[in-house]
Amino acid sequence: MSLTPPRQKLAGRIGALLGIILMALSLRAAVVSVPPLLGSIGPELGFTSFSTGLLAMLAPIVFAGFGLLTPRLIRWWGLEKVLVGAVLLAVAGQLLRAVVGDVTSFLLLSTITLAGYGMGNVVLPPLVKKYFPDRLAIVTSSYVTMLAVGTWMAPQFSVPLANLADDWRASIAAWALLSAVVLVPWGIQLFRDRKNPRPDSPLVNGLVAAPPARINPWKSPVAWGLAIFLAGNSAQTYVYFTWLPPYLSQQGLDTQTAGSMLALFAILGLPVSLLVPLWVPRLRHPIVAVLVFTACWITGHLGMYLSPTQGTALWVVFAGLGQGTFAIALLMMNLRSRTTYGSGVLAGFSQGLGYAGAAVVPLLFGIVKDATGGWTASFAMLGICLAVMLAGALMINGPRKIEDGQGEAEKLGELERVS
Repeated sequence: MSLTPPRQKLAGRIGALLGIILMALSLRAAVVSVPPLLGSIGPELGFTSFSTGLLAMLAPIVFAGFGLLTPRLIRWWGLEKVLVGAVLLAVAGQLLRAVVGDVTSFLLLSTITLAGYGMGNVVLPPLVKKYFPDRLAIVTSSYVTMLAVGTWMAPQFSVPLANLADDWRASIAAWALLSAVVLVPWGIQLFRDRKNPRPDSPLVNGLVAAPPARINPWKSPVAWGLAIFLAGNSAQTYVYFTWLPPYLSQQGLDTQTAGSMLALFAILGLPVSLLVPLWVPRLRHPIVAVLVFTACWITGHLGMYLSPTQGTALWVVFAGLGQGTFAIALLMMNLRSRTTYGSGVLAGFSQGLGYAGAAVVPLLFGIVKDATGGWTASFAMLGICLAVMLAGALMINGPRKIEDGQGEAEKLGELERVS
């Protein structure tokens, strides 16, 4: 039985396409829109160094927890209901934290907001697989690009929005509206699907296949490989987002230039997000692409350590292009699964463990720097992250899927090929 999905009319899936793109655009807003406003938020709410550090660690920790929980929610409620629940959580958390008056409430509501986005992280790959099995590359390219745009857009416009309204609370609330818009195209799509049902499992000999059997990712080499790969990649990215400006400032660059280098690093996620989903599926061995982007990471790390004030932009460009490994990780959630359920399990497990592993590295990066009195040992940690990432890349290089070795789930993967 062929696993090649039939071509489908795009007109019947416009709502899903817009919903996926808008969700991707809003996913990072809650994470990266707050730090630029801390100069105003901190004194008013009473942020300390400890609470600021806790805020920085919330995103990967919450993403990890809800990454592991979301596949079970998908199995119980279905992809679309989980997506709607995720958006409602994110919107409620953002709106409420825009009106609180103390740091504890702000952190609690930030956790609720990030829980919604953590669920959204997991739901997107299987939604792409369900609605666009015949256009995986182009739709994945579109939504990964929107992730990069959102990562750049929120910090870029958070302060201007706050200045326009003369209130940081208005800026925080504005990003909630971006998330709320996601509900509109999904409402249209769900109404259309009710009139023309799109079952998760196709008809086989006139009968609907049984619901997919449970998949245990803890026993899957593919799931472990992708989790390890994502952990090594995300750790490096979090280190740059956390430490690049203070590191460059300490080396002698002015604060504005150091901030501009971080913006340059962030925006470079755009070109690789467009390239990776169109290029990697054509490769017999995806590790070829991983090695190309790994070389970019290595060049950026070495240049940043050996010559931080000479050719700084060049080293940031190389490191920024290295972010192509993150786009590969997102793509592999569909390339290493046969079913929408398998994609959801793989996305949840890899992001759950991957973000958990990555969360501690920026903290350790600073602790090691303080303990040794220099940056050498901290930069050596980035080399360890690269080794971890490459180990995971080797594990997901072959054509094995997460459903393989899962007993009955392997057969059901054949039946669910167009879901």
